[in-house]
Amino acid sequence: MPNVVLIVDLYVGFDHPKAAKMFGNFKRRRVLEVGFAGSLLIFSLLVFTSEGLNSEGLSLLELKKSLVDNNYYLGNWNSADETPCGWSGVNCNTSDFDQVVWSLDLRSMNLSGTISSSIGGLVHLTHLDLAYNAFSGNIPKEIGNCSSLQKLYLNNNRLVGRIPPQLGNLSNLTRLNVCNNKLSGSLPEELGRLSLMIEFVAYTNNLTGPLPRSIGEMKSLRTFRAGQNAISGSIPGEISGCQSLELLGLAQNHLGGVLPKEIGMLGRLTDLILWDNELSGPIPEELGNCTSLETIALYENSITGPLPKSIGNLKSLKRLYIYRNSLNGTIPKEIGNLTKAGEIDFSENYLSGEIPREFGKLTSLRLLYLFQNQLSGVIPSEFSNLKSLTKLDLSINFLQGSIPSGFQYLRKMIQIQLFDNSLNGTIPQGFGLYSQLWVVDFSDNHLTGRIPPHLCRNSNLILLNLETNKLYGNIPTGILNCKTLVQLRLVGNSLTGSFPSELCNLVNLSAIALDQNKFNGPIPPSIGSCKKLQRLHISDNYFNSEVPKEIGNLSQLVTFNLSSNLLTGQIPPEIVNCKMLQRLDLSRNHFEGPLPDELGTLLQLEILRLSENRFTGSIPSALGNLSRLTELQMGGNRFSNEIPPELGSLSGLQIAMNLSYNNLTGTIPSQLGNLNLLEFLLLNNNHLSGEIPSTLENLSSLLGCNFSYNDLTGSLPPIPLFQNMAYSSFVGNRGLCGRPLNDCGANPYSHPASHPGGAETHRGKIITAVAAAVGGVSLILIVIILYYMRCPPETVASLQEEVSFSSADSDIYFPPKDGITFQDLVEATNNFNESFAVGKGACGTVYKAVLRCGRIIAVKKLASHREGNSIENSFRAEILTLGNIRHRNIVKLYGF
Repeated sequence: MPNVVLIVDLYVGFDHPKAAKMFGNFKRRRVLEVGFAGSLLIFSLLVFTSEGLNSEGLSLLELKKSLVDNNYYLGNWNSADETPCGWSGVNCNTSDFDQVVWSLDLRSMNLSGTISSSIGGLVHLTHLDLAYNAFSGNIPKEIGNCSSLQKLYLNNNRLVGRIPPQLGNLSNLTRLNVCNNKLSGSLPEELGRLSLMIEFVAYTNNLTGPLPRSIGEMKSLRTFRAGQNAISGSIPGEISGCQSLELLGLAQNHLGGVLPKEIGMLGRLTDLILWDNELSGPIPEELGNCTSLETIALYENSITGPLPKSIGNLKSLKRLYIYRNSLNGTIPKEIGNLTKAGEIDFSENYLSGEIPREFGKLTSLRLLYLFQNQLSGVIPSEFSNLKSLTKLDLSINFLQGSIPSGFQYLRKMIQIQLFDNSLNGTIPQGFGLYSQLWVVDFSDNHLTGRIPPHLCRNSNLILLNLETNKLYGNIPTGILNCKTLVQLRLVGNSLTGSFPSELCNLVNLSAIALDQNKFNGPIPPSIGSCKKLQRLHISDNYFNSEVPKEIGNLSQLVTFNLSSNLLTGQIPPEIVNCKMLQRLDLSRNHFEGPLPDELGTLLQLEILRLSENRFTGSIPSALGNLSRLTELQMGGNRFSNEIPPELGSLSGLQIAMNLSYNNLTGTIPSQLGNLNLLEFLLLNNNHLSGEIPSTLENLSSLLGCNFSYNDLTGSLPPIPLFQNMAYSSFVGNRGLCGRPLNDCGANPYSHPASHPGGAETHRGKIITAVAAAVGGVSLILIVIILYYMRCPPETVASLQEEVSFSSADSDIYFPPKDGITFQDLVEATNNFNESFAVGKGACGTVYKAVLRCGRIIAVKKLASHREGNSIENSFRAEILTLGNIRHRNIVKLYGF
């Protein structure tokens, strides 16, 4: 209880006769008394008000107790102070005589701990900012007592639990931000009470449940952002009550159902961000009423039906992303009304018909992606009017005709991709003269003529892909001097000339793919200057002479394919310096001599193909060190001596071990039974003796094998696969018996066969032997995998100028054949249900699929891309191997 000082003033009247005599002296004393009394009064008031902190100050001290302040930002929060108004982050209202805390701003102070319930004692608070700290625990429900609160920022912390429904009591709240936390539960219906709310931000949490229907009561709401959560259900039609809404952001949730037609009542809506959800059904025509829209992002949903014609009403639209849906029908010509559009992406849908010429009216267009649809007809010449266009991708469609000559005059063009169509004619020779091209991909068409000489005139070209066309002539000098070039892919043309030594001066070059052309001559020693080279593919040409030792300078080389050339000599020992090598293919050449033991030091090697050469000597036992190896092809050479038992250590071997058509002797090592991932084992046409080891019964993944034309004896191990194999897989071993051969003890000559000899047999018989290895398999891999060659932008941010390249080999991509689509496979296997699985291997699962027409096929699906590129590469290599086999017992390979 504070002390109260009572001052009593005793007044003496001056009308008394004696008083007048004393007036002069009293007057002076009176002035002193009044001054003393006034000072005493002020002092007493100070005593009354400085007894201690008020309740708000005490609440702040309680809050401090729950915090961890490593940087001592709150060091001046002292209980001995008379007022909290001078404390860090605390602001008081100084206009009234009584000071109250109206703002608490602790943003970015590196604070941790929990938010105390004492925060509810700050009843005059209008602004609370605790963002960008490390607060944990729940949001205290007592914040609902801060009835004056207008702005609440709790974003970028580690808060958990639910958003308390008591926040609905904050009737003055205009802005609430809780994004980038770990909040869970559903959005409370009580949020609908916040009729003054302008901005609600809750993205990047773990929120679940449906959107509250009370959202329509937030009449002042302009921004609603709750993306990157797990919100489910449908978008309620009540959202039409948010007549002030400008931005609706609910991307990366689990929202389903159709886009409500009530969206069309939001006349002020500028940004509709709903990508990566589970929305279905058509885009409502009513969306065309949202004439203020500037951004529509509906990509990565399951939206069906055609694009509504009313989309042409959105004349303020700048960004339109609807890719990776199931849109069908034609693109409406009303698209030409979107004259402010800068980016349009309809890729990865089922749109058909011709590309509207009205696109030519969109003179502000910078990006147009229509790839992977079913568009037909010609590329409209009106595209030449798109003077602002920087990125154009029309790939994977059914487009015909020639490339419009006007494309070469689009000065801002940096990326143009037209691959996998049926385009013909020549490439306009002026390409690159006026633009600063980064990416040019016209692969998989029917283009003829020569490569334009000016594609890299402005020294910006990064990727040039002209694979699988009918181009001829030499590689132009302008390309060979392109210092910025990273990937050069010219596979499958009729290009001629020698290996361009100038390529070796391109210091940024990481991939050279010249396969399936008519190049000739030696590989120049200057190839060793391409220090950044990762892929060198020059198979199926007429290159000759020896491989230069300078190949060992390519320390970053990952894949090296020289197959099907006329190369001679030995493998240069310097190749062992390529320590990052994963795929080495030297097959079908004229290499000779022994293999260097140092091959066993290439520990990253996954695929080794040396078949159909003239290698001699023993198979190096050091190959057993290649633990990552998935495929070993050494057939059709002159290897001799025994099979090294160390090959049984190749635990990752899964596609094939092919040692056929050599001069190998001795017994089959029992250690080969350790290769439990192996699918094909080919040992035919050698001089192997002894019995087939029983350990091979451990080869649980084996799909086919061939032991024919050796000197094997004894009974076949009781392995179910062996008993179901064709006779031809064991023929030519007169001492071998047991099913499917003669029973042991029967006439060994009942199936006479001659031994054709080891490596002396004609090469053409190799394919026959490989086919025999799988002759008993009635259902083998028929694979269709849609491999996306290009990815569209993943955000609705401004156009990215960076260009990146995937490490995947686009040159072995094949589109679906015979009308089989990925959707057909999903339907035929009930979305790859386990009940349709018929077997599992190292690379994935094989499913039995019955198409609508009644045809039965097998589909093999990769296990996961997350397991790295090695499994995907191994799978592709397996398919390429099977694709070269033709046999009446092997069902047709449709594609992959």
